[in-house]
Amino acid sequence: MGDPLELTRICAILLDIEGTTTPVEFVYQTLFPYARRRVKEFITQRQASIEVRAAVAELCKEHAADTEQNLRPPPWREESAEDRVDSAVSYLYWLMDRDRKSTILKSIQGKIWEAGYRSGELRGEVYPDVLRAFERWQRQKKDIAIFSSGSILAQKLLFRHTTAGDLTPFIRTYFDTASGPKNQAESYRRIAGALRLPPTEVLFLSDVTTELDASRLAGMQTALCVRTGQPPDPAPTHPVIQSLDEIR
Repeated sequence: MGDPLELTRICAILLDIEGTTTPVEFVYQTLFPYARRRVKEFITQRQASIEVRAAVAELCKEHAADTEQNLRPPPWREESAEDRVDSAVSYLYWLMDRDRKSTILKSIQGKIWEAGYRSGELRGEVYPDVLRAFERWQRQKKDIAIFSSGSILAQKLLFRHTTAGDLTPFIRTYFDTASGPKNQAESYRRIAGALRLPPTEVLFLSDVTTELDASRLAGMQTALCVRTGQPPDPAPTHPVIQSLDEIR
């Protein structure tokens, strides 16, 4: 293992989820379709609640911004409560189709998944090396944190209900896009500040080079996670690992 991956000067390990701790297929073939099938029912049944009314209002604002930018989202109608619900649902489908990292979309998905985890319909998937790594890093007194575009609720649910058991006791804290976009250095500076650590003492692991570029610009240590079945980077600019077992 090269010096950049050694943990002697690292106090916290910040992890992406998709493609790093969790197979991409689980996210795109299980979680996203599950939320999509239930989003209309979720909005319709809870449209009178303060929570969903606030969510729909935020969606309306985001829709207006997309319209102003000429992105051509589906029409938004306000003639009746039914029109408003239908508009919100159509717009949510539109956001999902574009894999938009929308904070309000992620919040709604998280609440839908919460019901699925509680009913037992959903079980979080993690790679086999995740539990081993968490146990090892805990023994080494390294803080473990998560940074994902999914909501903090969705992150906690996934790690609480994994096929390897409840992994949340290992995790100090969670960050989502409320900390900022994952491709901007300032987001990682905020996270380091929240961890009360200089960025140089944080190691960020992700399968996305642009995220690693941003975190390195903020001063963090980095490693590109290339899991089995993922196409290798032909010219990697970050240290490459294929398993969390390589970070000891």
